[in-house]
Amino acid sequence: MGRGVNMESLGLFVLLILAFFHWTAASSADKITWSYSVIVQLPEWMGLGGLPWFYTAVQLHFHWGSGGPGHGGSEHTINGMGSDAELHVVHYNSDLYPNMSTAMTKKDGLAVLGILIETGEETNPGYNNIINHLSRIRHADKRTFIPAFDVQQLLPKDLGSYYRYNGSLTTPPCYQSVLWTVFHERVKISKAQLLKMETILYSTKEQEADRMLLQNNYRITQPLNQRVIFASFSEGSGRKLSSGEVTAIVIGVMCGCVGVAVIIRFIVKTIRFFKLLHLETVAVNSSTSSWDILHNNRPAPMPRTKETEQSQEKKTDLVVMTTSESERKEESSPSPQTKP
Repeated sequence: MGRGVNMESLGLFVLLILAFFHWTAASSADKITWSYSVIVQLPEWMGLGGLPWFYTAVQLHFHWGSGGPGHGGSEHTINGMGSDAELHVVHYNSDLYPNMSTAMTKKDGLAVLGILIETGEETNPGYNNIINHLSRIRHADKRTFIPAFDVQQLLPKDLGSYYRYNGSLTTPPCYQSVLWTVFHERVKISKAQLLKMETILYSTKEQEADRMLLQNNYRITQPLNQRVIFASFSEGSGRKLSSGEVTAIVIGVMCGCVGVAVIIRFIVKTIRFFKLLHLETVAVNSSTSSWDILHNNRPAPMPRTKETEQSQEKKTDLVVMTTSESERKEESSPSPQTKP
């Protein structure tokens, strides 16, 4: 099954699982049967869609360790990290097989949801619907009824981020018949809730003298054996960021915004500069062309003709002649006599 098929079926998968689990809360008249192995039997009308076939819900159960938080208890790990407990919601292929017993022996018989549980500070009210009734089934062969509740309260909020692979049952005879869906987001319960799960139940009967606590009821992680695991989300998108990483991202975004603003300001100034330069160039070109088209009001120089040259010569002759005549008159006039 490829990643594209997983993503395509995601919407239908989430829609149907939410609807079926919501009906559990609405049908308060139903009772849920519980046995000592901490198996909660689910109503047959609950189911899981969005897969190649319809899978009918059968039961849910828990796996845990011992010693409190940090000592293991889950059967799956993500990037090598396990958790304090794990919840499994088991379904069988009711389109092809009549019951759970037949389906569990077939390669396409079962579909199981896996939810990793880790310890936090706050009490999880959804898990109290089960944990508060553990005291009624402390020994083997004990059964009790608990009021119906919304099974969705046991699941993570993000149902869209999950891993999927073809695997096996985690209990003998470990048939290779399970289509696993393990959610990436982990659910948190309080330390007191985990401690109650680890210390209140016995795997022995009530009349037995040597009581044995029901602990470490999980199988250690097995090799992949060339199995291919598909994810419904991109690598790294489901990882929670630390406060330092968030701060670095915020600072980076702010610096990026400042850088973009500086670049935009520089571009705007550059555009304005070239616009002004273009306008000045147009003005200079317009001024030069106006000088070229203006009419010249200065009188054109008159060409010299032969007549003017002759008149100039006559004027010169006249002046010369006038001068010579005056000189002659001075010569002919008697000089004044001087007295003795």
